[in-house]
Amino acid sequence: MARRFVSIGECMLEMSGGEGGLYKFGFAGDTLNSAWYANALLGNDWSVDYVTALGDDLYSGQMRAFLGQAGIGTGHIQTIEGKRPGLYLIHQAHGDRHFTYWRDTSAAKLMMEDRASVEEALMGADLIYFSGITVAILAPRMRGRLLKAIVKARDAGARVAFDPNLRPALWSGPRAMQACIMAAAAVADIVLPTHSDEAPLFGDADPEATAQRYLDAGVEEVVVKDGAKTALGATQGLREMVAPKPGAKVVDATGAGDSFNGAYLSARLNGADIAEAMARAHQVAGVVIGHKGALVDPALLP
Repeated sequence: MARRFVSIGECMLEMSGGEGGLYKFGFAGDTLNSAWYANALLGNDWSVDYVTALGDDLYSGQMRAFLGQAGIGTGHIQTIEGKRPGLYLIHQAHGDRHFTYWRDTSAAKLMMEDRASVEEALMGADLIYFSGITVAILAPRMRGRLLKAIVKARDAGARVAFDPNLRPALWSGPRAMQACIMAAAAVADIVLPTHSDEAPLFGDADPEATAQRYLDAGVEEVVVKDGAKTALGATQGLREMVAPKPGAKVVDATGAGDSFNGAYLSARLNGADIAEAMARAHQVAGVVIGHKGALVDPALLP
């Protein structure tokens, strides 16, 4: 029986490009992006499921079909009448990407209204993956439901991985974001933060400080990403520093960190040590940033 990688969060409708007023339509979202790369890299003895809620509209149906065609399990996706997926638009300005979101009617925000459905989806998982965005889009009382469902599955044998993926615009303020992120990290075995995101919120002086804060919270394994800089892998008794190979051409950085996470976790689940998994993750992310969009054809991966 295949082992299960279960990712939980929000997949959105993506409009990217904007050159000449023309945009490309697609599907993406941080936890879906990581699931995409895990699905491509884990091998046939693993299945990858995506857990979210969609609406009953045309685009929800297209998204569900897209995931299924990619080999990602959709059997635990809820359907909520009258809702639809969130939408975001990417445009380039001043040499960087800028995002505008429309997610007020997003079905994913209501996924924990049916706690039993989510608990059923997570039970039997070998690894559960979620992010700070997964937590942030939920109403405050629903965040506790999510963490309890994850703890229940963890107590039944699942390992848990968490990317804080800090997005201040999704939170009521920095105190709520700090408290919820650290509460989510406390139920995880592996945390995959990005130092440049963490430093403004938590005051971390360097990646070591970021890693140590999560280790002090009881996390077993921390990998601190830092864009094109060296990544730090840490446990209570180990420090590994692995830099990406030079020369990668950046076409579009969308999904770089998500692909790193998917590649890192798949490598660890396939038996690689922390340093080997970080090197593999850098390699995959280096391919992803060389192509437009968050989801690169698996055939292009090394």
